[in-house]
Amino acid sequence: MNKIAGVAEIVLGLGLLFDSTRSYAAFGIILLLIAVFPANLYMYQKKTKGIPTWMLALRLPIQFVLIGWAYLYI
Repeated sequence: MNKIAGVAEIVLGLGLLFDSTRSYAAFGIILLLIAVFPANLYMYQKKTKGIPTWMLALRLPIQFVLIGWAYLYI
C-alpha cells in the first residue's frame, strides 16, 4: 500500500505541472491526503517506527494545510 500511495503521489504531482490535468491532480491529491490521514493518526497514537512524537503530531495539522493548498488548484 505504501508503494502504491507513493506512485500515486508522484503521478498526481506530475499532473499539477500541466494545465489540462491540474484540477484533476489537485482533486486526487486531496483524496489521497484524506485517505492517508487515518494511518497518520494511528502512527501518532501508537508512537510507532521510532519517529519523535512531535513530528507525528506536527504531521496531522500539516495535512489540512496541504489539502487547502491543493484546493486552490481545483
